[in-house]
Amino acid sequence: MKNITLSADEALIEAARAQAKAENTTLNEQFRLWLAAYARKQHMQRYEEVMAGLRGKVVVGRKLTRDEMNER
Repeated sequence: MKNITLSADEALIEAARAQAKAENTTLNEQFRLWLAAYARKQHMQRYEEVMAGLRGKVVVGRKLTRDEMNER
C-alpha cells in the first residue's frame, strides 16, 4: 500500500477523526473507502458512456429468454 500526504485544516482533521472513532473505524480507513468510491464513480461514468454509444447498435434479432439474459 502506498502512503500519500494530504493537507487540510487541523480542526477539520480532528473532527473527522472523532467521527471515525465514533463509528469504530479510522480516518485512514474512511479515506480508503472514499477513494475507492471515487475511483468507481469515474469507472462507472466511462461504462455509461460506452453503453450509451452501443444503444441501438447491438441487435439480437429476437427477444432473449430470462435464462439467456442471465447466462454468464
